[in-house]
Amino acid sequence: MHQFMIQKIVELPSVTVPGLGAIDLSITNSIAAMLLSATLIIVFYAFAGKGAVVPGRLQTVGEMLYGIVDGLTESIIGHDGKKYLPFVFTLFAFVLFANLQGMLFGWTGNFLGFTSTSQLAVTLTLGVLVILTVITVGVVKNGFKFFKLFAPSGVPWPLYFLLVPIEIISFLIRPITLALRLFGNMLGGHVVLKIFATFVAILLAMAPAYWLVGLLSLTSVVALTALEFMVAFLQAFVFAVLTCVYLNDVVHLDSH
Repeated sequence: MHQFMIQKIVELPSVTVPGLGAIDLSITNSIAAMLLSATLIIVFYAFAGKGAVVPGRLQTVGEMLYGIVDGLTESIIGHDGKKYLPFVFTLFAFVLFANLQGMLFGWTGNFLGFTSTSQLAVTLTLGVLVILTVITVGVVKNGFKFFKLFAPSGVPWPLYFLLVPIEIISFLIRPITLALRLFGNMLGGHVVLKIFATFVAILLAMAPAYWLVGLLSLTSVVALTALEFMVAFLQAFVFAVLTCVYLNDVVHLDSH
């Protein structure tokens, strides 16, 4: 489990914040990995967004990713989805690059290959960011009508005593489900790959009679690696989908 351990890279002094206590500002491998992910996104789109007449590979991939999220926001939120496209696309790109970073640079053994999305603190922060944005949009756009989200229309009034608490709890639990889904998939996938890879190394180091089993296991590792790359993209896509769904709930509150 060494690949998931938080380690300090740059030691910085702590700062005391009233009400929160001492906060360590040291740069860890997780922070460095997130900074690297953000830098890679900027560099990638700096080259992919040149707008050449004949699109190259980077531009094609960049436009494809942007088109996926653009179509997603429009299909879920509707015409108003354009307003929230930058927010949703930023989340999608960050989660995707953070997921792929751990897969592509994991062999380095340092912060370059650290998967920041395998840390619950990171994914929970993203989940809370989404919900705070949803609440802000809901209050600004609807005012006090925002609370209608917890009391759907067309329900017999006695049921509201049961329905409203359930709706409030389900709303507050959304950042937790967002965080656990992303965290669990990335952590579990990396652990499974590590176990199978270790199993292959042990078999190939044994007598030749075990080499065939080791080679077959190696094939499984290759297949699992391909699957993990697909999961890395799907988790970013699912995170963007659920963000759009939550935004749609408050943007089109009158339909509830």
